[in-house]
Amino acid sequence: MRVSAWWRGISPRRRLLVTLVAAVAVAGLLAGALAAGRGGAPAGSGRPAQDDPGPVLLVPGYGGAQDALARLADRIRQATGRETEVLTLPDGGTGDLLAQVAVLDAAAARARARGAPSVDVIGYSAGGVVAAWWAGQGGGEHQARRLVTLGAPLHGTQLAAAAAVLDPAACPAACRQLAPGSALLRQLQAYPVPAGLPWLSVWTERDEVVVPPDSARIDGAVNVPLQAVCPADPAAHGDLPTDPQVTAFVLRALGTAPLTAPAGCG
Repeated sequence: MRVSAWWRGISPRRRLLVTLVAAVAVAGLLAGALAAGRGGAPAGSGRPAQDDPGPVLLVPGYGGAQDALARLADRIRQATGRETEVLTLPDGGTGDLLAQVAVLDAAAARARARGAPSVDVIGYSAGGVVAAWWAGQGGGEHQARRLVTLGAPLHGTQLAAAAAVLDPAACPAACRQLAPGSALLRQLQAYPVPAGLPWLSVWTERDEVVVPPDSARIDGAVNVPLQAVCPADPAAHGDLPTDPQVTAFVLRALGTAPLTAPAGCG
C-alpha cells in the first residue's frame, strides 16, 4: 500500500525516469545471466579457456570456394569430433572484406548462443585476412580460442596490385583491398596480434597467388613456412587446405596443448 501511494504521488515525468532505470537494470541482469549460461565470458571481454574447445569456423578465400575447406572440415570432425562450419561468403567472396568479417562475427555469435564457450577459426588465403581483422578489431579476440591462417596475404599480394592496375574492372572490392598498402591492410597492420591469442600462420614458399609468400608472416603468431619444416613438400597455394602435412599442423594447433612451431615433418 505504501509503495502504491508513493507511485501515485510522484509526477508522470518521475515515473518515466524510474521505469527507464529499472528497465536498464533488468536488461543488464539478463545479459549477465545469458553470458553465464553460455559457460564463457561475455563477447566483449576476457579470454576463452584453452582447455575447452568449441566449434571450428572455416573462412574461404577470394571467390568463396568451399570444396577444399569442406575436406579439411571433414578431417577435423573425424579426428576430433568437433562441430565444423565452412562459411558462405557474400558477393561470391569477392566483395568488401569487412562484409565477410560481419559474416564470421555472426557465425561466432550463433555458436555462442548455442552454448559454445568459444570458437576456433581457420582462414584460408583472403579468409585469413578476414579472420585477422575480426580477431584484432572486430571483437573476435574475446570469442576465438585459437586462430589458424593458411597462405594469408596479411600484407597483401602483388597479384592484386597488378590486377588493379592492368584491369580495374576485373578487380572488385576484395581484390583492391588485398593490394599491398591498401587502407584495409594498413589498418590491419596497425594492430598487433591480440595478447594471449594462440595464432598459427602457415604458408608455402611455392605460392604463386600470394606474392611474396611470406606476406603471411605476422609478428606475435607462430609462423611456419611449410618447406622450412618439410623441404620436399610440393604444396602450392591451392593445396594448403588439403595437404596432409598442413592438415597435421592444423589438427595439432586445434588441440589444447600450448601452440608451438612443429619440430619436424610427419
